[in-house]
Amino acid sequence: MKITVLEKTNERLDKYLASKTEYTRSLIAKMLDSKVILVNEKPEKASYKVKENDEIIIPDDYVKEVDITPTKMDLDIVYEDDDLMIINKPSGLVVHPGSGNYDHTLVNGLMYYTDNLSDINGEERPGIVHRIDKDTSGLLVVAKNNKTHAILTDYFKDHENIKREYIALICGEFPHDSATIDAPIGRDPKDRKKMAVVAENSKPAITYLKVLKRYKGYTLVSLVLKTGRTHQIRVHMQYIGYPIYNDPVYNTKSATEFGQFLHSAKIDFIHPITKEHLHFECPLPEYFQNFIDSLETNQK
Repeated sequence: MKITVLEKTNERLDKYLASKTEYTRSLIAKMLDSKVILVNEKPEKASYKVKENDEIIIPDDYVKEVDITPTKMDLDIVYEDDDLMIINKPSGLVVHPGSGNYDHTLVNGLMYYTDNLSDINGEERPGIVHRIDKDTSGLLVVAKNNKTHAILTDYFKDHENIKREYIALICGEFPHDSATIDAPIGRDPKDRKKMAVVAENSKPAITYLKVLKRYKGYTLVSLVLKTGRTHQIRVHMQYIGYPIYNDPVYNTKSATEFGQFLHSAKIDFIHPITKEHLHFECPLPEYFQNFIDSLETNQK
């Protein structure tokens, strides 16, 4: 992560980073002690006073002395073989440990369930090839060995052998039957905890949208990713003026605990080892479906 200080400030480095990132103060302290955080290309102490135009580099996903405890969990396993698993992740479940949170994640549950998980991404992310946000529900691919993991990683990079389809409820009645959102995404310069459509320090991002049904004040849509940027769908929907319903970050802070109505509903890919074509679908979560049903009732 790169942070360019845009404002005039004389704040301590540790306090500044705690306000600008999702890392805890204790983890920031560990990183500073280990000299892995660089300010203007050199390590600084926690007491360093941050100045305008400073460039701060934080290593992505730094974890020190991780102690991940296997935890018994009711995993919704859609499919499993010797090489991979397909999990239907509920809304509210974090995929992997990070930022000081090492308990009650999907990884904790996977480690309790099986010892056969890839370790390419280190001990804090066994089996995790890709992720979906905490409050996004639906299908997730898990690798059980490193060969499978490596091939799947290539799939997600080029999007040639894998297709993911999401279902979302967006606010407003989208006027077109389909659309392509082609807008680059990078870190929000005003809020480093968020992503945004920005011209500088961004990466290409393309989302294909198709309307499934319109309701009064809402639209149910299908979304297919051409690229896989952080918070891509949520950012793109906000950018075009039709944010995802109940999104606490990109729509309204008054959202319920369920979070954004965004569900990874379908996934198609070529099995990395057997080369068989695989297709999986999972229904909307009950809370999501009940809300849709209420919109249906109100339209009659």
